[in-house]
Amino acid sequence: MTLSKEQKKEMFWMMLLSRRLDERAWVLHRQGKIAFHISGIGQEAAQVGAVYALKQGKDWLVPYYRDLAMMLVMGMTPAEFAMSLMGKAAEPTSGARQMPSHFGLKRSRVVSHSAPVATQSPHASGIGLGIKLDGKDEVVLTSIGEGSTSQGEWYEAVNFAAVHNLPVIFLVENNEYAISVPQDKQMAVSSAADKACGLGLPGVQVDGTKVFEVYEAVLEAVERARKGEGATVIEAKMYRLTPHSSDDDDRSYRSREEVEEHKKQDPILLAKEQLIAEGLLTEGEYEQLEEKAKAEVDEAVRIATEAPYPKGEDAAFPVYATQEVQHG
Repeated sequence: MTLSKEQKKEMFWMMLLSRRLDERAWVLHRQGKIAFHISGIGQEAAQVGAVYALKQGKDWLVPYYRDLAMMLVMGMTPAEFAMSLMGKAAEPTSGARQMPSHFGLKRSRVVSHSAPVATQSPHASGIGLGIKLDGKDEVVLTSIGEGSTSQGEWYEAVNFAAVHNLPVIFLVENNEYAISVPQDKQMAVSSAADKACGLGLPGVQVDGTKVFEVYEAVLEAVERARKGEGATVIEAKMYRLTPHSSDDDDRSYRSREEVEEHKKQDPILLAKEQLIAEGLLTEGEYEQLEEKAKAEVDEAVRIATEAPYPKGEDAAFPVYATQEVQHG
């Protein structure tokens, strides 16, 4: 499907909004206003391109903790994200019972995940099995970092989807570092997409810094899955421009020169240059988008700051189901 001019500009806007919201989270952490942040800076193109290939309200997403840009496309508001950072009662993932960025959004068919990496992969295959048993043409997209492809849960999930021909797309956001471990210390193969071959699935590698190329690759996998042709593993290659999390000092395992070199392939910069080259964006329009993003982020932080915290007596609910007793 060819993207319209409006769709391309919207995809760029979602990338930019995610970046500015992500950057503000770092500031909030340094100000002592939030306890923890884990960033997706540098991965926005892969995230926006991937979920843009889904049908909103029909398909399913089982993300991982860096997928802020995905969540914004799926309908999470900046204020909802800010409330999750601050542990406010109205945040939609868990009512402040989960760590920040353990995303979920019930109204948009986004299924939350746990802190242990790769545990969301079997959930995605389970949803895929349910779709197949129900005879529906929905698909599931689940994402993961390249380090997590070494986990047994990921292999089991991909193998299960392959054996049962399930409509699942396994997106590997390869940002070159699993916490402090570079790719060559994490896997002997040159590409996470190569791991699909041994499990009987197609494996596709795409430049994860180029939003429209990711969209095309994921759309092809979605169309295959929707036609009943099974799962696909897609590896999107990019670079993590920030530390692993707000608790990490990445200077201990990579040089500043390495990070600065990779900033030349910043997906925001690449998308902006492409839209300008195609005549879809001017520098003036870009500055307007920057002002719009700042205003939306400012408003999100204001709303979250003023929102109430959960009540202590509500801590166990709705963790446990309640049953109403009928008295006759």
